[in-house]
Amino acid sequence: MGSTHKIVSSEAEELILVDADDNETGYLSKAECHNNGGVLHRAFSLFLFNTQGELLLQKRSASKRLWPGFWSNSICSHPRRKESMQVATRRRLHDELHIESSLEFVYKFDYRAEFGEAGSENELCHVYLGTIDGPIEPNEHEISAVRFVRPGDLDKEFAVSPAIFTPWFKLEWQALKSEHVEQLRTYCRL
Repeated sequence: MGSTHKIVSSEAEELILVDADDNETGYLSKAECHNNGGVLHRAFSLFLFNTQGELLLQKRSASKRLWPGFWSNSICSHPRRKESMQVATRRRLHDELHIESSLEFVYKFDYRAEFGEAGSENELCHVYLGTIDGPIEPNEHEISAVRFVRPGDLDKEFAVSPAIFTPWFKLEWQALKSEHVEQLRTYCRL
């Protein structure tokens, strides 16, 4: 990974607060959203597959406040104040991997997960599927490593070493496989 990438996120950026029905209720800094038990805010997760049907995983940067060094889905982030989901996902595709991809919305869900004294995620997360058909250039400020994995091998890794993965990734993958399998099958073989 090169050193030409810019820092693309900060604890000061304003995130969108939502209620349980995903209606906007206000704005708060990312730091405040993740303090203590967390404040419910809008987020998104992208699952990107190559032409062989392998899922791109990212290892979160060691500088991340929550779950540093954990493996996760291709991209996970937040729309910012006054930013649509379409604009936010396009921004993060470029900021984290320097790519473009058409995305298919699958579902949304809310979850809460604590990371010890460092804080918590409390998110209403929109989950998307997409494809990668060219080279990627991971931003080292966000991502320390990337790899592609076949769905069956990922299932084995979850069974053997669940503690190396982010909690939202595990929840989302299980929901995709159990409740949205037809959409998932258009991107990979299960």
